[in-house]
Amino acid sequence: MLSWDDTPSVSAMRCSRAWVEIDLDAVHHNVRQFRRLLRPATDLMAVVKADAYGHGAVAIAQTVIAAGATWLGVATVPEGIELRQAGLNAPILVMGALHHAEEVRALARWQLQPTIVTPKQALVFADALSDACLPLPVHIKLDTGMSRLGFDWQRAVEFIEFVDRLPALQITNLYSHFATADELDDREMWRQHERFESAIATLKSHNQLPPRLHLANTAATLSNADALQYDMVRVGLGIYGLAPAPHLKSILNLQPALEVKARITHIKQIPAGAGVSYGHRFVAKCPMTIAVVGIGYADGIPRQLSNQLTVLIGDQRISQIGSITMDQLMLDVSDVNDLAEGDIVTLLGHSNSHQITADDWADRIGTISWEILCGFKHRLPRIMKRNNSQQLYPAEDSLL
Repeated sequence: MLSWDDTPSVSAMRCSRAWVEIDLDAVHHNVRQFRRLLRPATDLMAVVKADAYGHGAVAIAQTVIAAGATWLGVATVPEGIELRQAGLNAPILVMGALHHAEEVRALARWQLQPTIVTPKQALVFADALSDACLPLPVHIKLDTGMSRLGFDWQRAVEFIEFVDRLPALQITNLYSHFATADELDDREMWRQHERFESAIATLKSHNQLPPRLHLANTAATLSNADALQYDMVRVGLGIYGLAPAPHLKSILNLQPALEVKARITHIKQIPAGAGVSYGHRFVAKCPMTIAVVGIGYADGIPRQLSNQLTVLIGDQRISQIGSITMDQLMLDVSDVNDLAEGDIVTLLGHSNSHQITADDWADRIGTISWEILCGFKHRLPRIMKRNNSQQLYPAEDSLL
């Protein structure tokens, strides 16, 4: 019988089944690669929203700032507060639209910078901050063709003059967002750029141009950094080691930072004709050895990859068979020697001669690598790796 002192730590048990490994050295390397494309005075905003695309927001934010990023980008106020509470002092842009006074006051309290997209929203901010001692720095966003957040670029002067009359707000940045920067046919991207430039020229003529401008995302930074960097670029996917499109992969030497690993929990033999998993969408044509792995779609492995997924065991590529289930999946290990329960399977990552990336999964099921990275659930602990050392993120080693 286990004594209290013999009880396994929560950390050990969380990592006994399946986990995500994050190579912070790769993230640092990727930021340095992007800095090479930029003028020394150009700011680099690292986009760390959605828990840094599933990589762990605080650890990634600390790493990118150390590597040369100067701003952080988030989607929500709580995401920004998490970074402030972790001691990060870099300027933080909240890219989502806020409409509630409570959010506005929290944003000001934690020195986050909001995105303003409508006069109505600006009035909410002005009212919520009417007693503030200092004006709140804000970013004005124009819609130049994304048809998402942003005010009509053709009415930029009208909008900025309106916001500028509100004493609680100080316009510090003007920005927009590309819809097609990752396309081979970039004519629409340049149309958006022309609209942004037109708005800039009109604002200049009315003496209303904000002091700083930003436009380029990862794809635009990779393809046209010289023309599109303005005062700052906003890099998301690239800092995690992936390019937004195949034709952009060769521009920088990016290193994927995320690996997904799990352990084999059971090995068994099945006869010819045996069906595997729900629906028997795989039937053995001959006797086989199969391995059950403790990871499934509840952890973020897309069920659409059933019978399409390959994994790595050592330096061997192995086929997944049958329907991927909530917590487990099965492999054909008939040709693998000396396999045992507890052995590690790499679902995303690399070996000596093979690499499996989020792009590979996305291509197979018709989605994008952003969705794959953001899909790994929080019951998969994150192991942060730096300088050949490892740490569970967030740090946790309490006893049950």
